[in-house]
Amino acid sequence: MQGKKDYQEKRFAHFQLGERIPENNFYRRLKEVLELRFLYGLSEGYYGNSGQKSIDPVVFFKLCLVGYLENIVSDRKLTR
Repeated sequence: MQGKKDYQEKRFAHFQLGERIPENNFYRRLKEVLELRFLYGLSEGYYGNSGQKSIDPVVFFKLCLVGYLENIVSDRKLTR
């Protein structure tokens, strides 16, 4: 079953990660120009209708992209 991540910034002790990332950050700028919603339609046929939901295909693609751009070959290092 295809999962979708519903991301909303949450306040924890008045800390928001979005406020700590500079406006000219590469990944912030990339997010503004890279539209990945088309991945839901392309990957939909590869998911079943039962069982637990998977990782969001867009999140998975972003993880792979960051791993490639940062030359991170270890899954553990990538999630850290």
